[in-house]
Amino acid sequence: MTKAYLEITMKIAAGNRAQAGAVYSQYKQPFLTTIPGALSKTLLVRNEDVQVLHGFESRAASEQYLKSALFSHDVVGALQPYLMADPEIRIYDAL
Repeated sequence: MTKAYLEITMKIAAGNRAQAGAVYSQYKQPFLTTIPGALSKTLLVRNEDVQVLHGFESRAASEQYLKSALFSHDVVGALQPYLMADPEIRIYDAL
């Protein structure tokens, strides 16, 4: 059961959303198979921004993911050219 959600909201220009979506697709399976406590990963697209909602077994697991090489090096590095501003990162406990 999902106990915590990590929400990352990014400002990405409409013309770069396909490339950002490709980054999401590229790292979805490695996230689900290599990150301890990872349960789900969903891409949400609005006119205003793009969000990635990650489900975890615990808040601690979501915090550890933010410190992982997969996130800090691979995902952030691949998305950097498309970001118009620093992403907003929030962690929610699911009750």
